[in-house]
Amino acid sequence: MIEDFSAVEVIAAKRDRNELSDAQIDWVISAYTRGVVADEQMSALAMAILLNGMNSREISRWTNAMINSGERMNWSAITRPTADKHSTGGVGDKITLPLAPLVAACGGAVPQLSGRGLAHTGGTLDKLESIPGWRADLSNEEMLKVLQDCGAVICAAGAGLAPADKKLYALRDVTATVEAIPLIASSIMSKKIAEGTSSLVLDVKTGSGAFMHDPAQAAILARTMVELGRNAGVKTRALVTAMDVPLGLTVGNALEVRESVEVLAGGGPSDVVELTLLLAREMIELAGISGKDPEVALKDGSAMDAWRKMISAQGGNPDAALPVAREKNQYFATEAGRMVSMDALKVGVAAWRLGAGRSRQGEKVQAGAGIELHAKPGDDIKAGQLLMTLHTDEPERFPRALEALVGSVSIVAGGEVNRLPLVVERIQ
Repeated sequence: MIEDFSAVEVIAAKRDRNELSDAQIDWVISAYTRGVVADEQMSALAMAILLNGMNSREISRWTNAMINSGERMNWSAITRPTADKHSTGGVGDKITLPLAPLVAACGGAVPQLSGRGLAHTGGTLDKLESIPGWRADLSNEEMLKVLQDCGAVICAAGAGLAPADKKLYALRDVTATVEAIPLIASSIMSKKIAEGTSSLVLDVKTGSGAFMHDPAQAAILARTMVELGRNAGVKTRALVTAMDVPLGLTVGNALEVRESVEVLAGGGPSDVVELTLLLAREMIELAGISGKDPEVALKDGSAMDAWRKMISAQGGNPDAALPVAREKNQYFATEAGRMVSMDALKVGVAAWRLGAGRSRQGEKVQAGAGIELHAKPGDDIKAGQLLMTLHTDEPERFPRALEALVGSVSIVAGGEVNRLPLVVERIQ
């Protein structure tokens, strides 16, 4: 087969800050998926895109080419309105776990195709796999049945969904090109559009624990994705939300499942409850769902019922004890005063070093590893007070995790807390 272009000319065009044509974009995505364009060539192109950017036409075409590399899901058999949410990831971000069954309890259908964690950000599937028996990999027929029966399904995207993105996602992580806005936006939106939901709420994180540290950059990413969704006929809106401090009081797989169940039982940390309710209301409004108020669904047990049904439908035992790490270590305050800040990135890196995350694709994570937080910014702290409990199966991991926590909290006598508001910006 004679190819329409060569990888070298496409790389050179973007290196020299030229626009890529529709034909060049279609070809390079197709050729990379087919193995004609080598990883090292796509790495060079990804770096050129990171450095020189893409305009909205290029990003839209790149996204469509990735969608067209595979299949599209179809939920037309579902009678409820479909609504989905995507978070760009952070530390302690377990919101999907209580949110999907909550929206189901309010009358929506939530087809939540999720991913695994890499580096300091946790993955929804890794968290749920700490539940004994729970399965992430479902066939399209199984996904549809769980969605029909339970109103929500959280599972892995099938191999047929945007396969070009699957290859490129793994490559970006090992070539320092994760932060390229055109590549982040097209990666997320190609999967979400191919997933077939009719409405989508994006939770774009900003702060030290997010990929987008700068709120202004996070807002650019959010606007780019909202435009891609709209162009594809998906009702889309975005919230830029705080990730300067970990969400909730747990970071790690089974630890975060436990906290999510507390939220579904009507308790849990106030920031996790607030963001879960906020996103649920956005999804309900955007999808035109008419049903129960989310706050009522948390209090009357219907959200918990939806959770138990969904977990059971995917082979999990909602009553089983969650894994607990074999070893613990404690991190204490060395001074008294008010905690004015907590660096989400440092806490995330520490949890990752304990075994809660992976440093390469395919690496196994520890279900029980992670960190419990016993204080957050705004709390008054005594010298010697317990701030964090570290969990791992391998005690030799403690020194490097503790090293990551150096400088993670700032305690100042009479200090003022200076942190981002929970919602920085709303884009629709």
